[in-house]
Amino acid sequence: MTLSFPSVEEATRAWQAPLYADLTGDINVSFEFFPPKTEKMEEQLWSAIQTLTPLAPKFVSVTYGAGGSTRERTHNTVARIAKETPLSAAAHLTCVAASKAEIDGVADAYWEAGVRHIVALRGDPPEAGAKFEAHPDGYKGAAELVEGLVKRHPFEISVAAYPETHPDALSARGDIDNLKRKLDAGATRAITQFFFEPDTFFRFRDTVAAAGIDADIIPGIMPVSNFAAVQRMSAMCNTDVPGWMGKLFEGLDDLPAARQLVSATLAAELCRKLYAGGVRDFHFYTLNRAELSYAICHLLGLRPATLEKTA
Repeated sequence: MTLSFPSVEEATRAWQAPLYADLTGDINVSFEFFPPKTEKMEEQLWSAIQTLTPLAPKFVSVTYGAGGSTRERTHNTVARIAKETPLSAAAHLTCVAASKAEIDGVADAYWEAGVRHIVALRGDPPEAGAKFEAHPDGYKGAAELVEGLVKRHPFEISVAAYPETHPDALSARGDIDNLKRKLDAGATRAITQFFFEPDTFFRFRDTVAAAGIDADIIPGIMPVSNFAAVQRMSAMCNTDVPGWMGKLFEGLDDLPAARQLVSATLAAELCRKLYAGGVRDFHFYTLNRAELSYAICHLLGLRPATLEKTA
């Protein structure tokens, strides 16, 4: 058997490649947080916000759940970000368990608080595994919600996209059609569910373009800080977890520092490949932790900037 080896010139180019060092930092980033439930979680959230603020994100968003207490925490968090930081704060808003009048009231309160960006979502039922049912007097889905928001205020609106198809969609084509309805209703951009291989995004981007959608499609990046938790989340949202990922996290359950290093490496490599494919906007699901997202942004060439709060 004859073995084939690369030439000396090819090998030299490979080991001398700077990997990340030649990335110029010409990217836009956004970060997603969730509202804190305890004082300790609130401290962690604001520590993360303070760490990531110097990276001058395009916006930061705060998730939203059905129910009064969660809704109030989201509003308070978004309002505080808008008031106390130089960041553009986006509030998640869903159709779950609320009438149109209630949702319109929440939207009005955000506008009055200075919030100009909404992430409009259908939302999932509070009970895991339950089927979504629209409120009798509510919006039936995200496209209707976008229409309603546009009628009330000139919000900037982001919506969700699903590279591996939403679990409730009847077909991949139907899911794309629904995305188009949301954008045609007045949404500015779509942010994808997280995924773990660059081809997943590139194939989706091509499919979306073929469907006549020309809005920005922003990849959602989930650094894996807890592999078991991500497996559970992935199963709920129809995201494929490749077998090779499980092998890389195997044996790291009791080694959090090593797990962080592996997580940062995987997410940064995903972003590098997306960057090579022309992606310049990234949305990070931070889980209220700054270190992984900050490290990945640094590898992509992003450096701290001085921000001023605008009036």
